[in-house]
Amino acid sequence: MSYTKFVSAFIRANPGNFGKIRISPARCRSTVASTKSQEEKEQQIDGCTVVEAVPVELISETKNVKNTQLHKIHIDFDNTEEAYKSKGNIELLRSLLVFKLCTFDFLVEKNKELMDLSKKLFGQWMFEKLMKMTFYGQFVAGEDHNSIKPLIQKNQAFGVGAVLDYSVEEDLTQEEAEKKEMDSCVSEAEKESPGADHREKKYKAHRQFGDRRGGVISARTYFYADENKCDNQMETFINCIRASGGASADGFSAIKMTALGRPQFLLQFSEVLVKWRQFFNFLAAQQGKSDMMVLEQKLELEQLKESLTEMGVGAKDDIENWFTGEKLGSSGTIDLLDWNSLINDTTKISNLLMVPNLETGHLEPLLNKFTAEEERQMKRMLQRVDVLAKHAVENGVRLMVDAEQTYFQPAISRLTLEMQRKFNREKPIIFNTYQCYLKEAYDNVTVDVELSRREGWYFGAKLVRGAYMYQERDRAKEIGYEDPINPDYEATNRMYHKCLEYVLEEIEHSRKANIMVATHNEDTVKFTLEKMNEMGLSPTENKVYFGQLLGMCDQISFPLGQAGFPVYKYVPYGPVNEVIPYLSRRAQENRGFMKGSQRERSLLWTELRRRLLGGQIFYKPVY
Repeated sequence: MSYTKFVSAFIRANPGNFGKIRISPARCRSTVASTKSQEEKEQQIDGCTVVEAVPVELISETKNVKNTQLHKIHIDFDNTEEAYKSKGNIELLRSLLVFKLCTFDFLVEKNKELMDLSKKLFGQWMFEKLMKMTFYGQFVAGEDHNSIKPLIQKNQAFGVGAVLDYSVEEDLTQEEAEKKEMDSCVSEAEKESPGADHREKKYKAHRQFGDRRGGVISARTYFYADENKCDNQMETFINCIRASGGASADGFSAIKMTALGRPQFLLQFSEVLVKWRQFFNFLAAQQGKSDMMVLEQKLELEQLKESLTEMGVGAKDDIENWFTGEKLGSSGTIDLLDWNSLINDTTKISNLLMVPNLETGHLEPLLNKFTAEEERQMKRMLQRVDVLAKHAVENGVRLMVDAEQTYFQPAISRLTLEMQRKFNREKPIIFNTYQCYLKEAYDNVTVDVELSRREGWYFGAKLVRGAYMYQERDRAKEIGYEDPINPDYEATNRMYHKCLEYVLEEIEHSRKANIMVATHNEDTVKFTLEKMNEMGLSPTENKVYFGQLLGMCDQISFPLGQAGFPVYKYVPYGPVNEVIPYLSRRAQENRGFMKGSQRERSLLWTELRRRLLGGQIFYKPVY
């Protein structure tokens, strides 16, 4: 199903009867991964030989990589002169001060209260000055599109691009956040008849976890108020896209789906995708294929038809028609991607929010009814996503769709894939985000890469470790479903490198995949460079990007940028008072980061001493 048809399916829906919404043939594909995972092989993370970066030859997409001789790229992450040449001495001192303050538990835990007190004591003008000299100046680029330009231009002069991110957030109390979440995640049908539906508890709103900011330190959180607010947030994203296009020729802009509509839809659509995936797993188990890797599970077509007929899922003729068209089943088997394409408008099973009951074998509506207003809200959310993608294309900007909680993520990934199908035909415009602390991360990546291969569009991904670990674990334990998070940090590292290596191999194979390695982990960056050297991937091909947050890990970002790698800083901006929630999280994240590693502070001191002893007391970057 094309993205346009997907949107129009909602527009055509009859008010009050959402079950009549239908999906066009052979196009609805889920990204929900199997709970089964392949045995993970250990990845050895070696350090790299430290030599000066040397020029590399550009590899054409049509060349045979194996026959191309390249000089290997090695980056010296201990060379402080290269790492901090874009920073003046005052900036180095500010970094040292801020990072030191982040190690004091009392200051971090009470940072919000201390900032409020400072504002009262010093007044607004002096408070803003102090913030710009410390936390705001370290982690935020400026107050608006114009004020951030000097920093962006300076970073670009040293090889570092920008992912613009307007970081203004509502300053809500916990009670206000919980009320907004419950109001926006519970349908009218659920309010009228609680417990009368077939919803799973993971995909229902729970008041004790209504404040989605809890336990989250590195991601913005949006709460739904009304449709006007979503329109305003869409306009903010549009302004961000335009600013990114005006600031550079190859910039990124970040968006969040929860800012663009009522989260009730994301919950419901996620549950539908998961239940259809579970149904496939159930049928695979019937055929004795449950232990195979997800894309190796090929269901025997005739046996599948018999099973569906016996379960009463559809009439025999319907099931026969179900597997016609687009060569489905021509090989005598059906795999997961074929299965996902079967939610279409030719059979009874096509209703978008109809789900299979594994106990009875029958299809049932997820909810008894939807109001006309709820249907309009769903339609508008999809329209906003479409508008943003079109603006990204018009402004030459790549759109990064951030990952969110696992109970929203299947729908977010599915909608992002629809955008990729439409807009990534000639080059990568839309990038999806994969959280590697999830047990299902590798399955998600491999399924989506295979889909891009079959349909011929450019796969775009950002790999992160993840931002919601503590919240997700607490919610799973309290509500009673399987913890979706890998058991420990080492398992997450292995998952990250496993997913990364898979996408790098896809780049080596076709040159149509693209990936942003978004990490502050130096070992992961070195691992990436080693794999690129082994595969003959040149940085000048712009297939592998690196990303770090503004104000952190400059010893990684700037040496990479000056060696010719496409590297980007996530650049937050917004008025001082309105980005305080963001700054509060930065302080929280840096407490753990700085306590765990003294490396960045040590490098900063090394460079400051080098300059002072070398007579560079008034050093200013030249560019």
